[in-house]
Amino acid sequence: MIAAPECDKVLLVQAELDGELDAAEAAALAAHRAGCPVCQAAAAELAQARALVAAGIDSGDLYHSIPEDVQQRLVVRLVTAQPTLVVASRSPRRWRPWWASPLGYGLSLSAAALLFLTFLPRESDITQQIVAGHIRALQPGHLEDVASSDQHTVKPWFDGRIDFAPPVKDLVADRFPLRGGRLDYVGDRPVAALVYQRDKHLIDLYVWPAAGDSAQLPTSSQRQGYNVVHWAQDGMNLWAVSDLEAGQLREFAEDWRRSP
Repeated sequence: MIAAPECDKVLLVQAELDGELDAAEAAALAAHRAGCPVCQAAAAELAQARALVAAGIDSGDLYHSIPEDVQQRLVVRLVTAQPTLVVASRSPRRWRPWWASPLGYGLSLSAAALLFLTFLPRESDITQQIVAGHIRALQPGHLEDVASSDQHTVKPWFDGRIDFAPPVKDLVADRFPLRGGRLDYVGDRPVAALVYQRDKHLIDLYVWPAAGDSAQLPTSSQRQGYNVVHWAQDGMNLWAVSDLEAGQLREFAEDWRRSP
């Protein structure tokens, strides 16, 4: 049997999937992966594994309620172990399936089962993905797939490209003109990214369906120097991200919520 070829960049594929790469690193990896079958295979395998877990979560097969104190202890253990895992992930080595990683060997069967049963996307993880996607989009040529200030042009562009109809609003009267939109990915699913502007500041508004008709008032956070506002409305999750001042980004969210 011929040994599988090695690539010293293969574990960066996992880092990219976790939103740990900045825009320059992500662009360099994308260029490398285009000609590297090892990294292509790694990306496909990781995507398949995440899809299987996500499918199980959506169906309810993987979720079981556990005491809150147990969840907290698990989070503490994972956070404590994270620096060692990150350092190890950057060292050159041959690609191996995720279940054969040092993490897989290091966890006991009971801890691994607990992690599997309680694995749900955390809001902090989504925030990191949103900010990473916004940074990538700021690179030349990545901001818009459809460039238009007309909501009646941008909204139909998504037909057939995603499995839902994103709401597209014209906020030019509120000094947040629409610039266009693009297809993006958050949590391994395609989402709509609407691009707005305030003076010289660009705003990405990520939109995808929420569970049921859930509604949530806007909440603010910050990551890597970017402000993020998240809310849910009319059955949609909405995440706005920008280097715009936090109060003005909150104003954008409130204008969006009030606009018909």
